[in-house]
Amino acid sequence: MQHLMLNQFERVVAIGGGHGLGRVLSSLDFLGSRLTGIVATTDNGGSTGRLRAEQDCIAWGDLRNCLSHLANRPSVGSQLFEYRFQGETELSGHNLGNLILLALDQLCVRPLEAVNLIRNLLKIETQLIPMSEQPTHLVALQACGSKVFGEINVDSMDEAPIALCLEPQVDATFEACEAVRHADLVILGPGSFLTSIMPPLLLPKFAKSLAATKAQVIFIDNLAEEASPAGRFSIEQRIAWCHQVIGKPIIHKVLRHGEQTRLGPLINYFPLKNRHNPNLHDQANLLDALSALLRIKSELTLQSNQPLALSC
Repeated sequence: MQHLMLNQFERVVAIGGGHGLGRVLSSLDFLGSRLTGIVATTDNGGSTGRLRAEQDCIAWGDLRNCLSHLANRPSVGSQLFEYRFQGETELSGHNLGNLILLALDQLCVRPLEAVNLIRNLLKIETQLIPMSEQPTHLVALQACGSKVFGEINVDSMDEAPIALCLEPQVDATFEACEAVRHADLVILGPGSFLTSIMPPLLLPKFAKSLAATKAQVIFIDNLAEEASPAGRFSIEQRIAWCHQVIGKPIIHKVLRHGEQTRLGPLINYFPLKNRHNPNLHDQANLLDALSALLRIKSELTLQSNQPLALSC
């Protein structure tokens, strides 16, 4: 039953980065090619950060993470893709998946082609699109006027920024813009608000495409308060940040964890935590909650379309 409401959509797009987006995509992978992930490419930490500094490439880490979540397990391909080098050599700490994507990028014309080659290798139907195919960094503006450069430093800020931008300003991937423009359902989050959810929205053409979409838009909140500066934002402030950069209010529903189901005009609470690991969204509960919100929306639409009874 939980798949029934979601199966009505021909084009579902999820936006974000890191483990949160991967969790959502793996929950919805029964949609196959009807599902698309738009992945943030501004990470500058760990293996990804080292490759960016040396090769001036996009951040591959979140794309690799999503590919790993979607790959059939267990398989030799998925194990190789997640292998991390040990020891004390130049390769130490590097993830093999990141290196493979970088190598394919240098062999291909576009980073998107590199991702598609890995999708085909791992037999992944879900489409994955980098938010941009050009290297860029997340930059936060402080109240004093100073800039904080790079995701790692933004996450470590003592105070919440007053604005975010990308440096250099780059173009959104054409396919990402088209995906949200023609989507039936768009999902934002969960994930680090400043460093996973916001970066794609900072691309002007992508924000314009989101503003033009006719899709239902659902924001999935994190299970716990972030340790980053975004932890100081209320859910209403985070929604306001999204709407400010997009240019119009497009988020129809917010999905948050609650021990009991509580519905509201915007913010809705459902039990979402995984019983074995409370730090993760439970995939079945997430599908149930999404289906419930969509079913309510569908019923309200049907009621509003009913002809009015005329009295004599």
